[in-house]
Amino acid sequence: MRKTNTNRITGCFSVLLFLVLVASCAERTRSTSEAATTWSGHKHWEMGPFLKQHGANPVLAAGDLEFVCPILQKPVKWEEKDVFNPAAVVRDGAIHLLYRAEDFLGSNNGTSRIGLAISGDGLNFDKLPEPVFYPENDRLKPLEWDGGVEDPRIVETEEGRYFMTYTSYDGKVARLMLASSDDLKHWTKYGRVLNGPYRDTWSKAGAIVAEQEGDRILAKKIHGKYWMYFGDTDLFLAHSEDLVQWIPLEENGTLQSVMKPRPGYFDSRLVESGPYALLREEGIVLLYNGMNLDEGQERDPSLPPGAYSAGQALFAAEDPSRLIDRSETYFMTPEEPYEIEGQVNLVCFIEGMVPYQGKWFLYYGTADSKIAVAVYEE
Repeated sequence: MRKTNTNRITGCFSVLLFLVLVASCAERTRSTSEAATTWSGHKHWEMGPFLKQHGANPVLAAGDLEFVCPILQKPVKWEEKDVFNPAAVVRDGAIHLLYRAEDFLGSNNGTSRIGLAISGDGLNFDKLPEPVFYPENDRLKPLEWDGGVEDPRIVETEEGRYFMTYTSYDGKVARLMLASSDDLKHWTKYGRVLNGPYRDTWSKAGAIVAEQEGDRILAKKIHGKYWMYFGDTDLFLAHSEDLVQWIPLEENGTLQSVMKPRPGYFDSRLVESGPYALLREEGIVLLYNGMNLDEGQERDPSLPPGAYSAGQALFAAEDPSRLIDRSETYFMTPEEPYEIEGQVNLVCFIEGMVPYQGKWFLYYGTADSKIAVAVYEE
């Protein structure tokens, strides 16, 4: 038997360990440098940089889970086609992702329902086998069938109740809706957010003003009222005393616009709320989605036509209708193959954000087909 040269092996191991450490440091330096380059030009109040988690993304994809649809009264593969546009909340020390899922059925290129997935690290998720929110044979069936229920956004109250805004789609009109739950699995539906002359107008994307308390995101009153940004053309604003009954701000007999698209920018076609609006030291920070115009001189020529990218806006804490500042450029845009090509091409659509283990996890739909995450450490 040949005698082992222990000193030589130890020396080789030390050199190898040194090289691994150098490579690791170089990778971290490169990542930090890329982040700094990407983040240059942004303003002091903006949150970020959010770094896409390439090693884990996409964190959620379509599957073959089944449940018995109460309307069709037969088993359906409710998330077989696509998953996207999630809300997120931290509960019992884990991230809970409420995600939009589509099947291949129905007259609207699939019916949407909302599923629930849970993660202990923000990257690896376990799905519940059945959706937790879906169209049923109830009073809201005419508004939710057979397009479905879409695009949840969620905040919590001090008492631990969750309020979720979502979109119902009957195949013709999208309507902003509201529901609440104590456990994220059993929900009470309240119906339309907008009533009166606006009850059947196109409306969606309700982002309630909230404040961070540890890992919780709590709905926050300003001047005795809760506030909600909504809309997917301009942004509009509504207020409520109880999170259930909402009154929109009006101007000259119509909804008052508090933020508009900008010619020549990434948001030249439309602006739409991302997650909740976050009350911070600088004011109310709203992460939002912007769409580039399809054509014409008023679109952002540096981006593909129709691309969805994400920006940030700052509203006054003492007056949620007053826009103080706005990002000059996007902080996220479609770059990866799964963000560029899918059910709808060229989409990064932010919708769920949580503080978790000292970091901010931002979840977004990619090309209306999968779900990815980006992380920001303050």
